[in-house]
Amino acid sequence: MQKLTNKEEEIMHIIWKLEKGFVKDVMAEITENKPHYNTLSTIIRNLEEKGYVSYHAYGKTHQYYPIVSKEAYKKRFMNTAIENYFNNSYKNVVSFFAKEEKISIEELREIIALIETKNTQETDSKNSKKH
Repeated sequence: MQKLTNKEEEIMHIIWKLEKGFVKDVMAEITENKPHYNTLSTIIRNLEEKGYVSYHAYGKTHQYYPIVSKEAYKKRFMNTAIENYFNNSYKNVVSFFAKEEKISIEELREIIALIETKNTQETDSKNSKKH
């Protein structure tokens, strides 16, 4: 999966939101710093070349749709960020947000509860397979 520029990522978020659309539909969603129509069309074609979108042709116009899910992109983006900025440590990620006061104690408790629930489910699943 090729890295996206900031502008390409912005456009991908619009395409994920729309699920499918023509260049004019994407343009209508841009609220600030609207690019020229041809510039936007070029950005979307770049997304196609990078394998993020495809299209249905209707004569000379194309209706674009995502072929990489937002979830898959988010997973790749987060994994890369964690590798590059946090020494591949999720503990370092959480510590960073705690130090920056971007995460509350209550949110940390929720995360711990999610982990404990997942671990319990995995243990139960393994035990049921043994019997």
